Amino acid sequence: MRTLDFAPLYRATVGFDRIADLMDRVLTTDVAQPTYPPYNIEKTAEDSYRISIAVAGFTAEELAVEVKDGTLLVTARKAPEAEGKTYLHRGIATRAFERRFALADHVRVTGAVHELGMLHIDLTRETPEALKPRRIEIASAAPGVAPVLEGTTAKAN
Repeated sequence: MRTLDFAPLYRATVGFDRIADLMDRVLTTDVAQPTYPPYNIEKTAEDSYRISIAVAGFTAEELAVEVKDGTLLVTARKAPEAEGKTYLHRGIATRAFERRFALADHVRVTGAVHELGMLHIDLTRETPEALKPRRIEIASAAPGVAPVLEGTTAKAN
């Protein structure tokens, strides 16, 4: 596999080290990605998403959803079963799992619902006002008058 050198990125930018770390993590093939439990990620609106995880055999009390340091962590621990059950075939996997999702900046979890063997986690991207585009008014200077910039004073010639 090819490795990427992010040194030019670090020289020319400030604050983008998280993107480089994310790219490095995604491109690393040393660690096998877990396939259990299966899940879907869907875009439900312009700034809304839903992660649906198949959690058949788990109750809502055996599931945990946590957000920490920009990572969504979903875990499940099955409670011990009662004695005396004998299975002839056991095809529903109820093994413990831990599934992580990296969240982009300004994405927050708005809710989680457990229904019909599925865990649905709703997410919303909330762009702060400071990052939203804003229109800057362009003032016209009167002829012969020097424009006054904010924080400075105009001097007459």
